[in-house]
Amino acid sequence: MAFTPGEQTPAAVGIVVDVLRATSTMTQAIAAGYRRVLCCAELDEARALAETEGPAKLAGERRLESIPGFDFGNSPREVAGEPAAETLILSTTNGTRLLVSAAARFEHVYVGSLLNLDAVAAAARAHREDVAVLCAGVLGELALDDAYCAGRIAEALGGDATDSATAAIRLARSYATAREGIGSGRSAWNLAQHGLEADIDWCARENALDVVPRYRGAVGPAAEIGL
Repeated sequence: MAFTPGEQTPAAVGIVVDVLRATSTMTQAIAAGYRRVLCCAELDEARALAETEGPAKLAGERRLESIPGFDFGNSPREVAGEPAAETLILSTTNGTRLLVSAAARFEHVYVGSLLNLDAVAAAARAHREDVAVLCAGVLGELALDDAYCAGRIAEALGGDATDSATAAIRLARSYATAREGIGSGRSAWNLAQHGLEADIDWCARENALDVVPRYRGAVGPAAEIGL
């Protein structure tokens, strides 16, 4: 278990978690029918890929603000409808950076959220190898919403747990509902202040989707996510 991106967690399998909202958006996009999501750390990388990997739609945010010229923000609600293209190019403040980093460090990388809680745990568990749950956090610090979601995934994984995983599981158990768990931290407060409380409700829907997005390879500087 890694509560922040800077922690080193030796394992063959990594599950990336940015429940509010990047990994929820990736999961929703793949479930909606986008063939792939290209995750970029930087905005200029995303814009360049839109020129070379199109037709594609751009999505993302920086500190919850929309990006000029992008088609969508970082909202699972916005990508839930009919796919606007085969490719979605996503760049966010925290989650896509962690995904790109994890792709370089782990043999297998999965996208985790409450939306695909049981499905992603089952896919990772099937490798029969050590699994690290990686939290995106907020600007290098622990985020309560990610810690809650990671605890739920760790409990679903079962097996021998590290102390950090045990801590996350106990934290998750302290909340009566998923909405309360991811809605109690600063990230949720910030979303509500920006009029995005509906995204919190959306991301709190446990096992609403039976898809397991995974890292498939590099496309230039981006990490390609698909089934």
